[in-house]
Amino acid sequence: MDSILKITNLTKSYLNKKALNSVSLEIIKGKIVGILGPNGSGKTTLLKIISGVLKESSGEILIDGKTPGVDTKSIVSYLPDKNFLYKWMKIKDAIEFYKDFYNDFDEKKARNLLKFMKLDEESKVTSLSKGMMEKLNLTLVLSRNAELYILDEPLGGVDPTTREKILDAIVENYSENSSILITTHLVSDIERLFDEVLFISDGSIILSGNAEELRNKERKSIDEIYREVFE
Repeated sequence: MDSILKITNLTKSYLNKKALNSVSLEIIKGKIVGILGPNGSGKTTLLKIISGVLKESSGEILIDGKTPGVDTKSIVSYLPDKNFLYKWMKIKDAIEFYKDFYNDFDEKKARNLLKFMKLDEESKVTSLSKGMMEKLNLTLVLSRNAELYILDEPLGGVDPTTREKILDAIVENYSENSSILITTHLVSDIERLFDEVLFISDGSIILSGNAEELRNKERKSIDEIYREVFE
């Protein structure tokens, strides 16, 4: 099987604190992987290194066989946990901005997603509620025909009905050749999407595996395993 992401002994240190401690993992194409752990466990640092925003201190990371750089940015679609649009924009400007920026941006997909998310192209970005903003950011990220999607807390500020909508959008817009990494605190809401899960604590992976096999082995949901591991 082809791996889209291969990480070997990845370490990231800030002064004398290790944010990531010798992390190794491999992700096969076509999988949705949950990266689970409490705040400060190293999840966001890991995603930022994969997306090329941060540089590792040591270790190796290969995305589709290449080290992070211009080439990999063109196949990785990253949803950061902070807003990244300009205040002057309307939704339609955000679409244009993404279209100019990424060759793999699929405008038709974007317009369909806007309809699905009930977002109006004429709305100003500054007028959107937190939940609408999340729907817009996710629309932009999912509208790229990327090979690896990285979603950092995609459901942070949204109500349960919107959550279902966003999860449906992720599943609908996901192709067998691409993989998705998702971090979340809302494990019970998202766990039905996961093919595989990684539990991360203090910068180290402490448990990982196929989600279904873990459920069967422990006779618990991923959410229950999560609570047990991080009590």
